[in-house]
Formats: sequence, structure tokens, C-alpha cells
Amino acid sequence: MSTPPTTTRVLVCEDQALVRAGFVTIFSAQPDMQVVGQAADGRAAIHLAQELKPDVIVMDIRMPVLDGIEATRRLAGPDSPEPAKVLVVTTFNVDEYVYEALRAGASGFLLKDAPPPELIHAVRTVARGDSLLSPVVTRTLIGRYAERLRPADAPASPERDRLKALTPREHEVLLLISEGLSNIEIATRLVLSPETVKTYVSRILAKLDLRDRVQAVVLAYRVGLAPGGERP
Repeated sequence: MSTPPTTTRVLVCEDQALVRAGFVTIFSAQPDMQVVGQAADGRAAIHLAQELKPDVIVMDIRMPVLDGIEATRRLAGPDSPEPAKVLVVTTFNVDEYVYEALRAGASGFLLKDAPPPELIHAVRTVARGDSLLSPVVTRTLIGRYAERLRPADAPASPERDRLKALTPREHEVLLLISEGLSNIEIATRLVLSPETVKTYVSRILAKLDLRDRVQAVVLAYRVGLAPGGERP
């Protein structure tokens, strides 16, 4: 007898009623998902998240009362006693906020117009404790703001000093993580086994005291390790 799949409890936070209803319909149709609540503004999102303890919070960036970035920071940021798993949804016309959302503690982000299978996959990925960073979105959204992320007046920041703990190979893996590559893609690029890459990633996160790959990408851009645009 097969074991039934674990149900992922989802909180949908989106101020546009039509979009919110669409998300609810998509998630509710999945046998392994349950929508436990809906919020139309950031303050309500925080209240419901603290009350319902969802497995994943799908968070819009632009919402009234309190925006999604601040709501994410309070729910998943470094000062949160029990950081929540937040999947930020955004559109290209608000891409300047994506970096701040990731710094606030989001486990990943997805474009609002992503097809339902991608949205479902994103929620399952974040629920597993993994981060979600599409290579294309990473380069387009974060890379576009690389100069702002790497202030010229802080070349010797403590964040840069933290990288000294990494070996040359770990530096190389971190650079590929910053491009949004998966473990399998990194393994192919470096001619390593996926298991070996997974070990490298775990060591990098531990040495740099990072929660997940998203924070690794943010750090790489802040210290100037990652390029501002696509690699040749």
C-alpha cells in the first residue's frame, strides 16, 4: 500500500482578486496541496501566516497597507524566530524590487505570468526546503541591478571577507550558483557528480552562514563575485 503524499499547506497573498482566485484554483486542484488562507494585503498576510503556520506563502510584492517585501522580511527575515518559506511572485515591471525581496528572506521568486505547471513546481520546490531561481530570471532581474548591488564605496566589506573561507573550487561553484544553475547543471559544467556538487553547495552555505541558494546568489552579487550580465 503506497503512502499518501504529504499535503502542502499554502497561504495565498495577492491583492488582485482575480489573480488570487486563479492561484487558489490552481493549488486547490492539486492532490498534494491545500489552500489554508488568503490575504489581500501585507498586514493580513502576516497575521494569517502567524495564525495558520502554512508550509509555503505565495507572496505578491505590491500590496496595500504593507507591501510584500516588508511582509516577507517580518515573516522570513533574520529577525524572525521561525522563518517562513516565502515564494515571491512578480512581474517585469516591478523587477527592481526582486533583489530586496530576496534579501528580505524569500526562498525564491517566479513571474506572475508563469504557466500553472511552473507555479505548482515552484511551490513544491520551496516546500521541500529548496530555493527557486530560474537562470533566465536571475540574469535578467538581478543582473540588471548588479551595479546597485555592488556599491563601489564598500570594496572591503565583511561579506567579501567571508569568501576567504571558501576553497577555489567552492568559489567556482558559488559563481555557478549565482547564475541560477541547478546542481545537475553545475555537475555537467564542472564534470562532477551531482552528489559531489550537493556536498560543495552544503559546505558553501555552512561556511558562509547562509540559509539557502537564494542567499548565496544575493551575497555573490553584493560582493561582485557574480557578473552583471550573461557570461560569454
